[in-house]
Amino acid sequence: MTATHLAAIVTTDLTAITRGRFLPADRIGHAVNSGVGWVPANASLKPTGEIVADNIWGSAGDLRILPDLSARAVTAMTGSPTPFDMTPGDIVTLDGAPWSACSRSALRAAIAALKEETGLSVLSSFEQEFQLVGSDLPDAHVFSFQALRRAEPFAGRYFAALADAGVDPEVIIAEYGKDQYEITSGPTDALAAADRAVVIREITREMARNEGWRATFAPKTQPDAVGNGVHIHFSLIDAQGNPAGFDASKPGRLSDVAASFCAGILNHMPAMLALTASSPSSYLRLKPHNWSSAWTWLGERDREASLRICPTVEIAGKDPARQFNVEYRAADGTANPYLALAALLRAGLDGIRQQLEPAPIFSGDPELLSDGERARLGLARLPVTLDAALDSLEASQVVAEWFAPELLASFLGIKRSEAKDAHTLNDRQVCAACAALY
Repeated sequence: MTATHLAAIVTTDLTAITRGRFLPADRIGHAVNSGVGWVPANASLKPTGEIVADNIWGSAGDLRILPDLSARAVTAMTGSPTPFDMTPGDIVTLDGAPWSACSRSALRAAIAALKEETGLSVLSSFEQEFQLVGSDLPDAHVFSFQALRRAEPFAGRYFAALADAGVDPEVIIAEYGKDQYEITSGPTDALAAADRAVVIREITREMARNEGWRATFAPKTQPDAVGNGVHIHFSLIDAQGNPAGFDASKPGRLSDVAASFCAGILNHMPAMLALTASSPSSYLRLKPHNWSSAWTWLGERDREASLRICPTVEIAGKDPARQFNVEYRAADGTANPYLALAALLRAGLDGIRQQLEPAPIFSGDPELLSDGERARLGLARLPVTLDAALDSLEASQVVAEWFAPELLASFLGIKRSEAKDAHTLNDRQVCAACAALY
């Protein structure tokens, strides 16, 4: 019997789990205008599968997920019997209006607000780290040639599948942790970058599963293990597609508008951290001296910084302006990519609105400074637990205005429940639970 080629129309929920409905691939065109059915209460699903008991949705209501065929990713190269076929979509009400708790629509709104107020757009890409669990790969030196080659033919097939799916993979790296890898993709518009992040995660999981392994994007698999991060790169372009973030004459080579954009992110980082590092396990990773992020810190080519001005290559006359970008490092795979990027755009836009002064560029160890020196440099310790991050989020009227009340209430309900669950576990159990879910 020949298996039917099924295509998925998906949404990524507030816990960064991608869910959806499948239909025969030759019928997906019929769903463009009417979508597939969805349920409001799904916005209150925990990553463990339960709906938060105290949610705003109840049992009533119906929605549709409208597929965005421009984001469709298809490949027959994952090793599965049928093709991988995924189309991200927007959740709408039955009359076609954007639904208030749709994360993809929230990113669309942030993109539109930035462009309407400033004429600027963002190019973005996601670097994502993951580990292969149960692979029984032989030991190898970190970052080494053999660390990647020992995973063959997985690594080569994986890269080919990502390219075939249209997500523009750039580099795969054997990373610092045990059986840890990093995959990068090329810069694209903000919505497509978030779509790609979702597709890459799902292709990674599928291909690992087909090898008899499991891929996890969890921020920590063990308390003392190397963490898995997500680094969100962004650059500003004007209406003609020209670089708007680069000025060689300014500190860090940040143009005035880019400096204000970054200052806005730093200003709101404590309040938006729960949207980019969204699990109890996340805060076991965000510690000083872990090459992650622990402070509101703008650094130039410094991997301890939470905002890192990335290097440019000028070999053979390459144009630094077109390469120039900044990396947000306080994120991981438990964060919804659409919400994380929407928060960055909203924070940056607020910095532009306020014409915030450039943040000091720092390199060093904030823990060696006095309180006064840290204050002068704008170095504030980020929340150290999910509970504290949620407190900061709830306390910020500005960040609350970036999202519909229904979305924010659902997010807080889920995350407060997750944090409460974690209170009964030790750190090792927290890591194990997250690694199994992500």
